[in-house]
Amino acid sequence: MDVLVVGAGEIGRWIADTVSADESPVDAAVAFADRDPDVARDAAASRDARAVPADGDTVHDAVCLAVPMSAVPAAVEAYAPRAERAIVDVSGEMTGAVAAMREHAPDLERASYHPLFAPPRVPGNVACVADEGGPVVGGISAAIEAGGNDVFETTPTEHDEAMETVQAGAHAAVLAWRLAGDDVREEFHTPVSAALDEVADTVTEGAPGVYAEIQRAFHGADDVADAAREVADADSEAFAELYEAARGDREGRERHE
Repeated sequence: MDVLVVGAGEIGRWIADTVSADESPVDAAVAFADRDPDVARDAAASRDARAVPADGDTVHDAVCLAVPMSAVPAAVEAYAPRAERAIVDVSGEMTGAVAAMREHAPDLERASYHPLFAPPRVPGNVACVADEGGPVVGGISAAIEAGGNDVFETTPTEHDEAMETVQAGAHAAVLAWRLAGDDVREEFHTPVSAALDEVADTVTEGAPGVYAEIQRAFHGADDVADAAREVADADSEAFAELYEAARGDREGRERHE
């Protein structure tokens, strides 16, 4: 299978390595396209792949879009003509991506994948909407699973609503805690603050543009801010009610695990 990966950043290189790995069942040949030709050439040079022009006319069995979430609809329109059998994305927002693929690639296999991790922390869970399945999409899913990942099915709505909590809300809470806090000696850290400090280090080791895209795409930060203000303003009785509500949310999640 011949796969064009559009976007030669971390996620683009991850999906390229995944579909072309020795354990991959699809035995994919990979080409990279990127708006920065040097980035595409760099990605291709370090693996058995080739670089092609982003504005070229090469046609491939499958096109995989690994571009910023806000760029997906335009990228689908631009690259659907270069896909012969399937078009997929690994960008992280699914409602707009799936809608664009339905509009511009109605006769192709279509899927949206979201690896719920940064590439240095593979393997992990990968959300998948197989909007129009077939042998190519099935092969890509199998290749992701062969890399040790757990591919699970979802819907665009369910996925994007979940991202409000697990991405936009979580990142906002962690960044706000880091920004609001002072530097303290390590000996002062409690188990809770030490864990938060480690998570904040993880969040801030990436590219700010990626996290800005998440905040643009998904609601969730305002809910965290509202909850923080509610906690800050609560008297003892109200605080106890909020605490018990949070405890109930935790116990409810545990019952569903």
